Amino acid sequence: MQVSVTDAKGQLTELVRRAEAGDEIVLTRHGHAAVRLVPVKAATDRKSRRALLEAARSASAAKAEAGPSAARSQDFLYGDEGLPG
Repeated sequence: MQVSVTDAKGQLTELVRRAEAGDEIVLTRHGHAAVRLVPVKAATDRKSRRALLEAARSASAAKAEAGPSAARSQDFLYGDEGLPG
């Protein structure tokens, strides 16, 4: 939904409600999109952030152990003499 800034002044409360409900509200100025109204996501608590960080660390550690090291990842491109094979 696109609404001019001038028109939005009179219906801001309704536009905010619609944005919170998931509607995309774009405010225009002189016919060009200027601003988008979007709902603010709730901030995560400290415990949730810590759990997410630990999950990322453990996934990273598991990935590092599973595959070849980056130093040897291109060895298949070269023969025993060190020349492209």
